[in-house]
Amino acid sequence: MTEPVHIISLGAGVQSSTMALMAAKGELPESDKVKAAIFADTQAEPKSVYRWLDWLETKLPFPVYRVTAGSLAKDSLKIRLTKDGRKFSKTHIPFFTLSAEGQQGKIPHRGCTFDFKIKPILKKQREIAGIKRGQKTIGVISWVGISLDEVRRMKPSRDPWAKNIWPLIDAKMNRHDCIAWMERNGYPKPPRSACVFCPFHNNHEWRRLKTEEPEAFNDAVDFEKKLQAAKATSQNIASTPFLHRSCIPLDKIDFSTDIERGQGELNLFNNECEGMCGV
Repeated sequence: MTEPVHIISLGAGVQSSTMALMAAKGELPESDKVKAAIFADTQAEPKSVYRWLDWLETKLPFPVYRVTAGSLAKDSLKIRLTKDGRKFSKTHIPFFTLSAEGQQGKIPHRGCTFDFKIKPILKKQREIAGIKRGQKTIGVISWVGISLDEVRRMKPSRDPWAKNIWPLIDAKMNRHDCIAWMERNGYPKPPRSACVFCPFHNNHEWRRLKTEEPEAFNDAVDFEKKLQAAKATSQNIASTPFLHRSCIPLDKIDFSTDIERGQGELNLFNNECEGMCGV
């Protein structure tokens, strides 16, 4: 019987980068069995993530495959027609909404994660491991970079040919431990991996983008305006989409801290993407 192929799901954030480098150093069980890592590119990451990935590839003894389902931004803005001629655009992104009556809401669908992250990774895993149609035996051991502080994100594979494992959980490491490990080994701190226009950014992340990566922040502002224009044209949603839960345009929001505004510590915006993007 052929041994399953060990493959790292590489989000290029703190946790998955630490896991990949630990595997490269042989510091995790069965590190020698890792054959490849896969990065699913939505084509919407900040440039810092792509620069980091370029660097990371030089430190790993196994290949890193970059796969993509295309541009998440372009596909989200594309106007399509139903068979009866009605215009619509896909709601890949779980944005916030504001109705004409002032009622706020949220799109629960996360096609961004499934269609642009998970599906391309699964396709590449099948290709690397030679998974046959209808295969029931495990052919892939998928290394997922989730740490102790994210245990709620642990989910078994839905495919019978794949098994998810969480080496950082087994090593009892949290995100802080990952950063400390990187520092001890003389590595720079990885950037946060997430689409520039992810609605799960908290205020701290929006502020960081605006001050440290203004080009990425401006891309998010531009995307929000184009998304609103697309949804105004389409007939599948009546409300106006926003990327921030306040339903205020990004370029109109004050992202200064609560302390700077004299309000004390208050963080109401701590929801984050629970997909594979930020690991």
